[in-house]
Amino acid sequence: MDVHLRDLRYFVAVAEEGSVTAAAQRLFISQPALSKQIRSLERQVKTPLFERLPREIRLTAAGQELLPHARALLAGWTAAERDLVRTSTSTLVVGMHTSPGRGLLPLIREGLLALCPDVDLELRQQPWSDRTAGLADQSVDVTFAWSPQPGRPHRSIVLSREPRLVALPRGHRLAGRRRVRMADLLDEPFLALPESAGPLRDFWLAVEQRDGRPPRIAGVINDPESTYEAVTSGVGVCLLAAGNAPIFDRGGVVMPEVTDLPPAELVLAWDERRMTTLSETFVRLCAEIVADRAAVA
Repeated sequence: MDVHLRDLRYFVAVAEEGSVTAAAQRLFISQPALSKQIRSLERQVKTPLFERLPREIRLTAAGQELLPHARALLAGWTAAERDLVRTSTSTLVVGMHTSPGRGLLPLIREGLLALCPDVDLELRQQPWSDRTAGLADQSVDVTFAWSPQPGRPHRSIVLSREPRLVALPRGHRLAGRRRVRMADLLDEPFLALPESAGPLRDFWLAVEQRDGRPPRIAGVINDPESTYEAVTSGVGVCLLAAGNAPIFDRGGVVMPEVTDLPPAELVLAWDERRMTTLSETFVRLCAEIVADRAAVA
């Protein structure tokens, strides 16, 4: 019998949450994927671990026997990982489309240094033309980027979901509004990411919400500074996430919310083929911080 630690981690999460849905949210995976893994584990151990009722899921006698052993194995491996990380003097290169802000980075840095005081955390700003923010050319280990991201081997967890705003020059006809709709913006000249950004370019142009009307492209932007200058100069308008509003909040720009757009998702992304113990520790810390914030909210 060759049971993976991942399967035990999934088993413990479902047992503790008493719900596959809640456990899936805690683990940042889909509910069908989690259910599939639990069934696979039950086949491996050749016995049901959960009793599935209409409104809840409960441990069977076998599940109750396995739970303390699974917790002990996971705790042992976590301790081993931390010992390995503590001996590391590696550099972790973290890319970013934009500074993650939102109070995340100080918490992550503090947690990482507590585990590995000798690690060097190097932050690298990545151009918006690179959808993967450094993963594609392997110049970073993990990265803060905007969704949508490519599928496997790239993986990601959502750090923040935020309304989209539109950055307008202060003298714009809509500058006095706190909220607008996409219909108000269809005829506006938009600043666009480079074409190499692919689906990311379409997302920040709200292509799917334009009812088939192509956007008017007034210019191409590849970093926050050039974007601010283009907006204040009246070249065009652009969408941005609410968490990035402070970057543009220096006079000359107003940022009403676009109420009928789906939110933007800031993610932590990585290439699963290139993960190290240090990278995995960083991802786990980010996931724990996001989970803690969700529990408090």
